[in-house]
Amino acid sequence: MDRLQAMSAFVRVVETGSFSSAARLLNLGQPSVSKIIAQLEDRLQVTLLSRTTRGLSATEAGLRFFERAKTVIQEADEAELDARGAGAGLTGCLRISATTTFARLFIVPLLPQFLEQHPDLTIDVILDDRVIDLVEEGVDLSLRISGRLPDSSSIARKIAKGSFHVLGTPRYFERAGVPKKPSDLASHEAVIYSQLPTGWSFMRDGASTSVTLTGRVRVSAAEGVRTAVLADMGLTIGSYWMFAPELESGAAITVLPEWTLPPVDVWAIFPPGRIPTAKARRFASFAEEALNSGLDRLS
Repeated sequence: MDRLQAMSAFVRVVETGSFSSAARLLNLGQPSVSKIIAQLEDRLQVTLLSRTTRGLSATEAGLRFFERAKTVIQEADEAELDARGAGAGLTGCLRISATTTFARLFIVPLLPQFLEQHPDLTIDVILDDRVIDLVEEGVDLSLRISGRLPDSSSIARKIAKGSFHVLGTPRYFERAGVPKKPSDLASHEAVIYSQLPTGWSFMRDGASTSVTLTGRVRVSAAEGVRTAVLADMGLTIGSYWMFAPELESGAAITVLPEWTLPPVDVWAIFPPGRIPTAKARRFASFAEEALNSGLDRLS
């Protein structure tokens, strides 16, 4: 019995819920699929499928085997892709998740070049400032800005480095005054980004001081924070990636330059429990090169 073929047949049966549907997908006869599953159960000495008048369903042991078998099949597919050469074109659909502002400013503009390199590939971009379940959403790659890896169970790598800054518009600082030290922020109106903490630790010459931002406006998405800050409603603590065009044009400026805040990095995060797909790995490397080409602007 071909073990990989048996695993593939079992996965298809569980996914489709019937021998006949799995047989059509595998280009086999239904008796052949039934025989493969029976041989697999006999080899493992365990019942993998529960057969009732209502159809087929995986047993508890079958569900465990199903998850492992999917991983093995995917790893085998990835090994074949790698063996065919790194220069081979990518196919299928690449599902990427990223925060809205970061994707709009830095990821979506990269897509035309990547798609030109891989004409048989399609890309589905999921924009959400919240951390989503990559497995449940069927995401191949998540690009996140964070001071630390959001989920230790995920496979991830850091692809760019940066830092947080206190920033606002020149008009706001003209009206409210420019803070000279972190404690001055207590008297300022802040636009609070609810995805980040309100308490911050500032460092200078080995000494640290803690400050908690306060403000009447609290926003759950970076786009809203941008709009409020650029409307002169208050200052905020954000990264270069959130206000890149305005920081470069002077429409937004940073203050307290002699004080440093915790680092903020761009992470390429892959779904846990399986090896990253070839297209996800390729896009992560592509984004890493593009982001770091302007790294001098990110700090």
